[in-house]
Amino acid sequence: MLSRSTISRNAPRALQQQCSAAGATSRRGMASAATPGLQYDVSESAGVKVANREVAGPTGTLALVSKAGTRYQPFPGFSDALEQFAFKSTLKRSALRINREVELLGSEVSATHSRENVVLKAKFLANDLPYFAELLAEVASQTKFSAHELSEVILKTLKYRQQALAANPEAVAIDAAHAVAFHRGLGESITPSVTTAFEKYLSAEAVAEFAQQAFAKSNIAIVGSGPNSAEVSKWVGQFFKETPSAGSSSKYQLQQSAASQYYGGEQRISSKAGNAVVVAFPGSGAFGTSAYKPEASVLAALLGGESTIKWTPGFSLLGQATQGFSQVRASTKNLAYSDAGLFTISLSGKAEQISSAGKSAIDVLKKAAAGEFASEDVKKAVALAKFRALESAQNLETGVEATGSALINGSKPYQISEVAQSIDAVTEAQVKEVAKSFLSGKASVTAVGDLFQLPYAQDLGLTV
Repeated sequence: MLSRSTISRNAPRALQQQCSAAGATSRRGMASAATPGLQYDVSESAGVKVANREVAGPTGTLALVSKAGTRYQPFPGFSDALEQFAFKSTLKRSALRINREVELLGSEVSATHSRENVVLKAKFLANDLPYFAELLAEVASQTKFSAHELSEVILKTLKYRQQALAANPEAVAIDAAHAVAFHRGLGESITPSVTTAFEKYLSAEAVAEFAQQAFAKSNIAIVGSGPNSAEVSKWVGQFFKETPSAGSSSKYQLQQSAASQYYGGEQRISSKAGNAVVVAFPGSGAFGTSAYKPEASVLAALLGGESTIKWTPGFSLLGQATQGFSQVRASTKNLAYSDAGLFTISLSGKAEQISSAGKSAIDVLKKAAAGEFASEDVKKAVALAKFRALESAQNLETGVEATGSALINGSKPYQISEVAQSIDAVTEAQVKEVAKSFLSGKASVTAVGDLFQLPYAQDLGLTV
């Protein structure tokens, strides 16, 4: 028989082991229980594509995703203007009334645009779903597009955005990298550059004609998170039934962009705002498309540049290679679109250090192409790429747009379990091959800042 003192000594350890086992079981249970809530129920209501995931909680989100980003705009600034007109005056409500009602309901409304989409979004208490379904439908089909709002608010905001873009050398370099890589379509600037006189194209009437195309049933999807799927379909069906199925023919209609084609090349932009160099290659498209290559996301995690752990470069190959350059920030990303992707390595900071850091970055890519990496690092990269993809799916800012875009373009919505499986299946050989394919093809290289010191593509050993 065990003595009381022995039991006393072992009790804390046993309790700790019991709690650890219970914690692990609980975490597994939470993971399996949470996953179904992250899967989208897909349906159609009143001719509008709808995707909704039921997540238990007192709040909900409803978004309208329109295939009207800069890739599809007829002239510069139209996607920006469409975003800015959202939640302004409609035929039923003034902008002031919308503001007051949203505030009284303790809710949030917002609008954003990307290279491919314009997104109108509302966050609200669950019981207020009917109001916001009605409001989104009203904004989509009954916005007034008043001339005074365009001149007094929207044009001024666009000019501030131009200035903000010009003051961010890395953003300018990323924008230029898209132009070099894709020319038209995905290459259109996310916000008109400061040299673009977008005012000559914009008028309230022109934006209104563009909106008829942008918010037609055939060009939108409604994405919800939180509410009951049957309720979402019910209210979308009620309030969107009067939305036009297609817009009338106009010179301001959506540009039906051809399939994206990668070109490659080089561009150099002088700037006093700072210094940045972006090296880009054809990357992975969005999940569910023929251009989807999960190995590109794993390579982006392997190269990295920014550690996930404070005070250490981590396993990131690029982070380790640039440790000696204290005044340079490095990062690697795969920017995914509906039919293409752009894999970017970005360097920003002191011009005199960027040149040397750039050479180190390309050397790291060459080592990856030769398979000179530890198997354990690839396992870490797979885990990090998987985490980032699943976090993105959970994140309302990115997950909602990705899902809506998939529905509009006829591909499957961002289903979290399938994304995880595709990344888990990536092999070391695939990572090596995608790195090798980058170096054997044309790069897209952009430099912004002190052009006397910033490197050319040739200096980095790249072909453009």
